[in-house]
Amino acid sequence: MPMKPLTRLDANFSASPQIDAEDLPDIKAAGFRSVICNRPDSEDGGTHADHHLLEEAAKKLGLEFAYLPIVPGQINATNIASFKTIVANLPAPTVGYCRLGIRSKTLYERSR
Repeated sequence: MPMKPLTRLDANFSASPQIDAEDLPDIKAAGFRSVICNRPDSEDGGTHADHHLLEEAAKKLGLEFAYLPIVPGQINATNIASFKTIVANLPAPTVGYCRLGIRSKTLYERSR
């Protein structure tokens, strides 16, 4: 199965819709070094992959992983500051994901 379509925002950051552990080898092969989850595990009743599972799979591949859950429509200044710090401390390039990729994209744009 091909990797999910990424929205490349610049050389160091791309946003993605929800990923699964099976996507991580392709993410690594595409040259990414870090992954940020911006989707709360409890969203949609937790029907998507739990971030702990993805973090464990990412680390086995040598990818860094961060969890900054954001409720849709509720991005605030604290979230943006946290995101900026996380991105600054992770090896680039980074892929951020949430349900559709919109929260990750918005966080990145607002953190610039």
